[in-house]
Amino acid sequence: MRGEERKHRILTLARQQGRIEVTRVADELGVAQETVRRDLRVLEDRGLLHRTHGGAYPVESAGFETDLARRTTLNVDQKRRIAATAAGLLGEAETVFIDEGYTPQLLASLLPTDRPLTVVTASLTTAAAVAECNNLTVLLLGGRVRSRTLATVGSWTCTMLSGFVIDLAFIGANGISREMGLTTPDPVVADVKTKALQVSRRRVFMGVHTKFGASSFCRFAEVGDFEAIVTDTGLPAVEAQRYALLGPKVIRV
Repeated sequence: MRGEERKHRILTLARQQGRIEVTRVADELGVAQETVRRDLRVLEDRGLLHRTHGGAYPVESAGFETDLARRTTLNVDQKRRIAATAAGLLGEAETVFIDEGYTPQLLASLLPTDRPLTVVTASLTTAAAVAECNNLTVLLLGGRVRSRTLATVGSWTCTMLSGFVIDLAFIGANGISREMGLTTPDPVVADVKTKALQVSRRRVFMGVHTKFGASSFCRFAEVGDFEAIVTDTGLPAVEAQRYALLGPKVIRV
């Protein structure tokens, strides 16, 4: 197998499985582990993979994005802990924006129902999950529905958002880095996130550790735009401190 063909196979495995390990890939391809590590370094330099200890994760880009069904199977325990911790940051907020994605959907199910709360979301799955809850008023933003994430995007979505003043926005991203900020593969998704941040008084980012150090196609925010970042302990404490120096409180759970 030629070098470029091997790299393509490694990238395909990462995108299919969500994560790859050096030892397993080396066995499957019949090459040395050092060869796989060298290929991973090249793929990371190309912005296609994000290396971790013993393996790598695919970076979501303009040409690749996991769908919602896949996201419900990856790092689920960490996402549940992140959602529960983020819900604890609600405070006295009476209006919240909840982003598209599986972790925000988990958070929505944990919102208190013993007091009035208005939820604004572009996510059909999130709206459906909480629409019948007592004391929750759900406002679903209109627009074109993306089949990959079951969320609305486009000018209608952004126009509706521009008419609100929201107490707290819970935001996700496909990648977050200290250099490039928060990114997502699709420009129309970035537009919705940007508008949500503009109309919100407080902003909290939620994301598993695999998002960190990765950057996608469209930048929509800087790390310092957020009051808090909630992630899991897979993000090293030293790296968390580097993000905290940019402004937000970084919570690892």
